[in-house]
Amino acid sequence: MAKKNTSDFIDVKFLFKQYLSKWYYFVISVVLCVGLAYAYTRIHQSEFAVRANVLISQDDNNMMGGGDMAGLGALGNLFGSSAYVEDEVFVISSHSLYSQVAKELGINVQYYVREGFMRYELSYPNHPVSVTPQAGMVDTLSMLVDFKIDVNEKGEAAIQAKMRREKIIDVKNVRLPYTAETVLGSFTFTPTAAFPAGEAVKERAAVMSYDMTAELLDRDVQTEIASKRTNVIRLGINTTNAAYGKAILDKIIEEYNKRGIYEKTLQNENTAKFLDERLKLISADLDHTEAEIQNYKQDRGMIDLEAKAMYQTEKRAKLEEALITATTERNLIELAREFLRDPANAYSPVPVTPQTASLAEVIGNYNLMIIERQNMLASALPENAALKLLSSNIDIMRRNLQESVQSALDQSNIAIRDAKRELDATDSQLGSIPREEREYINMRRQQEVQSQIYIFLLQHREEASMLIANAVPKGQVIDNAFTFSEPLGMSRRTVLMLGLLLGLCFPPVLLYIMKIINNRFETREEVERLSDVPVLGEMSISRSGKHLVATPDSTSSTAELFRLMRSNLLFILNGANDKVVLLTSSTSGEGKSFISINLAASLGMLGKKTLLVGMDIRKPRLAEYLGVAPRFGLTQYLSSDKISVQDLINPVPGAMNLDVIVSGPVPPNPAELLLSDRVDKLFAELRTMYDYIIVDTAPIGIVSDTFTLDRIADAAIYVCRANYTQATELRTLNDIYEQGRLKKLSLVINGTAAKKTYGYAHQG
Repeated sequence: MAKKNTSDFIDVKFLFKQYLSKWYYFVISVVLCVGLAYAYTRIHQSEFAVRANVLISQDDNNMMGGGDMAGLGALGNLFGSSAYVEDEVFVISSHSLYSQVAKELGINVQYYVREGFMRYELSYPNHPVSVTPQAGMVDTLSMLVDFKIDVNEKGEAAIQAKMRREKIIDVKNVRLPYTAETVLGSFTFTPTAAFPAGEAVKERAAVMSYDMTAELLDRDVQTEIASKRTNVIRLGINTTNAAYGKAILDKIIEEYNKRGIYEKTLQNENTAKFLDERLKLISADLDHTEAEIQNYKQDRGMIDLEAKAMYQTEKRAKLEEALITATTERNLIELAREFLRDPANAYSPVPVTPQTASLAEVIGNYNLMIIERQNMLASALPENAALKLLSSNIDIMRRNLQESVQSALDQSNIAIRDAKRELDATDSQLGSIPREEREYINMRRQQEVQSQIYIFLLQHREEASMLIANAVPKGQVIDNAFTFSEPLGMSRRTVLMLGLLLGLCFPPVLLYIMKIINNRFETREEVERLSDVPVLGEMSISRSGKHLVATPDSTSSTAELFRLMRSNLLFILNGANDKVVLLTSSTSGEGKSFISINLAASLGMLGKKTLLVGMDIRKPRLAEYLGVAPRFGLTQYLSSDKISVQDLINPVPGAMNLDVIVSGPVPPNPAELLLSDRVDKLFAELRTMYDYIIVDTAPIGIVSDTFTLDRIADAAIYVCRANYTQATELRTLNDIYEQGRLKKLSLVINGTAAKKTYGYAHQG
């Protein structure tokens, strides 16, 4: 017969019945898990996501251009630079800015108030008791100071403070306000407007330095670019106190914009100062030139020199224009040279750009490096290595630029001399033009150049003043700090549902692990899955404490199960001469003798003469269980020819038609004794005397005595016990069954849980 394959599919019905029988595991697990989930929802503080969005505006570098003097170049570089979003992310999340936020909000002292069971919630902005460190202490703190403040209904406070797990304050029954002196300095504890008078208060406080608080903000605040295609910076913080998170993000944006405005204002003020100085010099030169023209006209009696010279100057217009352009270029170059020579302007962008292409490009690159350094200063310390390297490169480039400016100035002077030479050559051909007119025109030309430069500088001085007065921040607030309506993580309902789900999942896992560790069966269904041997019956646990329970007047569930087992046994003993049944088990303690006694008693109640033979001669217990004390036992009969069969037979007290032959003393050679011919002769004679013979033999898992007795038997019953017999022993039984080593082998399952069915206590 092929073995059953129990691994091809999962028997859901079997598992359901098995788990249903352990319903109390599920109840206990669900109660515990749901209880823990509920406790978690009461203790755990929900976190909320707080977010804010800022648009970083980019400055217009060309806002200073335009007009007739657009060729004067990139003076607009003085008034701001492109706000590269990548750089601004570092600025808005810089340690110095976070430190300023901590100082402005006072969050270097954080308060936690007792709420509910074993839970302290972050209290902001209101808290019952305020902790105020001595002035200047916060800047010198190198570690956190933890305070525990308990105030009873009478207003008496107990205060403890620890630093490095060492108590620095431990006072009781003090009245607030109270000042405590420590090695760090004094701390003052003051009730606030939020203090509930007449109620107990449990509060914790943590005092940190601004730098430590900035480190915490750097850890908690997330700063990122919203998208690669936008100039939007997204700020976020996850916190249990939404008001606290919103205050932090709003203050970060406010301090970032303050810093931006300050930097722009400082830059524009420096530019305005430079322009004021240049205006004074140009104004003085212009006044001097105008005074010369006035004196020249007065000395020579000229009234309308422009009208006189109009005809003569038409031919010279192009030469004069070229000379003016060259002179203007030279003056711009001189301005640039003077600016570069001034040490105060070492790291300021050059405000003027001559029209010379090569020089304009060099100045433009130089200004870009200056702007880059200004941006880096916003988020880096002066000792920063990258900043030092950039400053060194700027110094080298400034020296190269000074040489280029000087070279361009020399070339410009040459160009002016050439232009004058050509103009003089032209003037020499115009002999009709008076010398005075030529001198006047020269003075007038100089006046026009100085006037245009003056107007240009004056215009941008006004623009600088406007920028100072109307400085706008780089960060345009798109969304002020806001809180998402739903908390982060799982909701309370989800946690409870998860607890319920886990409560239902744990028992199957636990039962499975227990099954693996225990390696024992519990129910008849499990036995049928593990073994190919047919089940004769099963027996529930007897609570009576008696060894003989199958009596004529017994109506207990155990007696009824033996009657059912008897019926099944009679069906197996279908031969005319089938009388002898062996009962065995794997090991002692499985109830083999109990089943033997009561199965024999049950057969006797049918009016059949029944004999119970104790052939477990290595460990005899039948005499003890039945309360009999015969003179002779089976081992004595097998060892001596003087003892007859009648000397062995004893009636069983309290049982109908039931006799017993006990094992007798334990012999030194039990195996040889059971192989003797006297055993065969004994059972041949007993078959003539009794209708049924039940033989209680030794366990097959210990000795081989039972197999030697198979020769005198017509059937065999193997007794196993729920939660006792191991599954491996049932698999061994399968091999015995397949090999036919015991005739008509069947199973009796002992120790199963009883279930009422049609009035009988058995498990079907």
